[in-house]
Amino acid sequence: MNLKDGFSGERSIVLPQMIVDMEREDPLASSLYVTDIGYYPHAGGHRRERTVPIDQHVLIYCADGAGWYSVDGSAYEVTANQFFILPAGRPHSYGADGTNPWTIYWVHFTGTHSDFYAQGATCPQDVRPGVHSRINYRNNIFEEIFNTLNAGYSLDSLRYVSSMLHYYLASMRYLNTFRNAAQRIDDGNVVAAAIHYMEENIEKRLSLDAIARYTGYSTSHFSTLFKRQTGQSPLSYLTGKKIEEACRMLAETPMRVNQICHKVGFDDCYYFSRVFSRTMGMSPREYRERSKG
Repeated sequence: MNLKDGFSGERSIVLPQMIVDMEREDPLASSLYVTDIGYYPHAGGHRRERTVPIDQHVLIYCADGAGWYSVDGSAYEVTANQFFILPAGRPHSYGADGTNPWTIYWVHFTGTHSDFYAQGATCPQDVRPGVHSRINYRNNIFEEIFNTLNAGYSLDSLRYVSSMLHYYLASMRYLNTFRNAAQRIDDGNVVAAAIHYMEENIEKRLSLDAIARYTGYSTSHFSTLFKRQTGQSPLSYLTGKKIEEACRMLAETPMRVNQICHKVGFDDCYYFSRVFSRTMGMSPREYRERSKG
């Protein structure tokens, strides 16, 4: 049973069979390549059941909300900041939670090296935010893969996507190495840690309580510390970071406004446009037009 897609802000690419054949036959791209890729925000009613196995591994990264899946006779629940990989050649099913539907990044991939990444990831794997996590960076790798494919299917593009897919999957499968490779934040710098936590959760609707709880301080004490160092309240700062990221996407990507709003944690696109206009003095569409000039 497959329920029809049609989620606000969704994006997906299904590569034509001719292009998949080109990837498979290329000496470089054939090591690891994409056949399908997408992003579904707040995907209520999303469900897939494949009784006939497919030839690709399926990565699903749950960025928010919750869902479930079943493979090899075992059923699993998955929550925000977890991923799993359904192995190629096996029947499976999966879907969004009925009351708290997931937001997911997903990739169908295969290639001569694909089994190395899929092996051992059938159970839910954690990629939770923390002082040394790099979730937003990883999501930008996904966007680079998606945008490259969205721009066309030249051989150079396919080889580049293959290389980036190695990096993207490695950032999950070799999580500690990926985290340790980055510049580290001083564990004692509460405000820097809080800002990093905001950036790692830019797609989510964070409350002040949630941010303060992460730092281990009371809401009032944390707010005082944060405003003393930044000159802004935590939530004002977070809104500014969201609008800053939206500006970048408007200027650098072809994503529509209703897609960008979900990527920066707004469910209501009209509300997002009002906040953007109040902050920037112009609408998102006007900003995009000006950025072209």
